[in-house]
Parts: sequence; structure tokens; C-alpha cells
Amino acid sequence: MLRSDRVFGLVVILAALAYIASALQLQTSFLSDPMGSKSFPIGLGIVAVLCGAVMVLKPDDEAEWPQPSALLKLAIAVVAMIAYAYALKPLGFLLPTFIAAGLLSFLITPRIVFNVLAGIGLSVGLYVLFRYGLGLETLQAIPKGWGG
Repeated sequence: MLRSDRVFGLVVILAALAYIASALQLQTSFLSDPMGSKSFPIGLGIVAVLCGAVMVLKPDDEAEWPQPSALLKLAIAVVAMIAYAYALKPLGFLLPTFIAAGLLSFLITPRIVFNVLAGIGLSVGLYVLFRYGLGLETLQAIPKGWGG
């Protein structure tokens, strides 16, 4: 039976070997220190290979994976955060933050009134904190064209 730790350990070993192979390709100059520029990445790769080997040889008990509904919520949250990052510049700070905070709050606890209030509170509170508390003068509450 394949355990997820063993599979991940093999992935770590393969990635570490590729990392070591790329570290061996580093060019050193004649003025480098005695250890050279290759020693740290190679050492790091060796440690990663050893960690991967431990995961392959001594795996933990099989992990309990989340239910499909939890994985769907995680996927929605990732898409929401990516959309949030792209929406900040064209839509300003308040509207995208309200939507993202409300949606993420809904994914945690689906209570519409609470989610709307959480979105409003977080968007306004974070705007005040970032704009006035941290001095981010370039942070726009709404798009420039909407303000008149």
C-alpha cells in the first residue's frame, strides 16, 4: 500500500537530486572562497535527500484527507484570492475586499447577514489601517473615475 508520505518522500528526493545537479552547474570564479559557491546548495540538497529518505523509510500513519466538500471550499478560496489580487487595481480596495472577505467568511460559516457585515467591517477597517495607520497614500478606496 502506498502511503502519501512515501510518495511525497520520493518527490522530495527527485527534486533534491535535480537541485544538486543544477548546483553542480554553477560557475565559480577564481576569486571565490575556499568552500566555493556550490557547497551551500549541494549541502542543502543532501539534507533534502536525507529528509526524503526518512519519509520513505519511516512514513507516518496514513493521513485522513479532507472530504470533497472541504476541497471544493479550498479551491473556491484560492480562486477568490487570485481574483481579489487582479481586482484591486481596477476596482479599488473597498469593493474587492468586501467581496473577498464576505465570500471567505461565508465559506467558514454560511450566515449571510454576518458575512455581509464581516465583509464591510474588514474592508473599511483594513482600508483605514493601511491608508492612515501604515501611511499607504497610494491605496485607492474606489477607482479614480468613480470619485467624480
